[in-house]
Amino acid sequence: MPFADWTIWKYISSIVDILLVWYVIYKLINIIKGTKAVQLLKGILVILVVRIASDFFGLTTLSWMMQQVITYGFLAIIIIFQPELRRALEQLGRGRFFSRSTSSDDEGQERTVEAILKAADYMAKRRIGALISIERETGMSDYIETGIGLNSRISSELLINIFIPNTPLHDGAVVIQKNNVAAAACYLPLSESPFISKELGTRHRAALGISEVTDSVTIVVSEETGGISLTKNGELHRDLGAEEFRELLTRELSVNSKSKQASSARWNWRGKNNG
Repeated sequence: MPFADWTIWKYISSIVDILLVWYVIYKLINIIKGTKAVQLLKGILVILVVRIASDFFGLTTLSWMMQQVITYGFLAIIIIFQPELRRALEQLGRGRFFSRSTSSDDEGQERTVEAILKAADYMAKRRIGALISIERETGMSDYIETGIGLNSRISSELLINIFIPNTPLHDGAVVIQKNNVAAAACYLPLSESPFISKELGTRHRAALGISEVTDSVTIVVSEETGGISLTKNGELHRDLGAEEFRELLTRELSVNSKSKQASSARWNWRGKNNG
């Protein structure tokens, strides 16, 4: 093979190699996007920044400590990211690793809000207990796997039927993911906060618990009082009126939708400028 042809082939193979690596990184980012791993990656980034800054400013002790964290952190990463690594391997085995991901739309967001409002109002008047958690940026796949998978189009009738007493799926939480009912009868972590009122039951503790570890919005309908409550970011909004509940739920979900649109717009703007 002539030298010129060999050089061209090396360039082509290098370009293909780089493109494949970037594609794998892109798919891995899509897998962990919206999961708890994102927050952990931010923590790792902070450690790296502190390590570089400590070297720059000559902070010997801090630099040594950060180096130890980085050196022995590989094993910790495997343990911490075990659910995400398992999910990536499962998707690879199912052939979904190279599939195209889809995103939710504004119409789906409005349908979700209306379905929850109608279902919550119906169940509150009849004192049917309910627990509905809506995934936002932080993924809830770990909790979805604890329940019965549905992957159904959301509707108020479906939500009501799930929580009818003595039915197979009424005990546990419904998790809504990408404007679909992903699963029912899911187990959510209970809050261990000592400041929770003793009169609150398991549903409220679960709603607060999931809001402490994710950015989800969770709705609770009390079986005892028929009151509607909402939790977010470790906060509990109890006994909401119909209009107050509609306003709060709409605001929280629309803020999440707008943030996704802004992020998408930034990437599109960069893409156009780069083009």
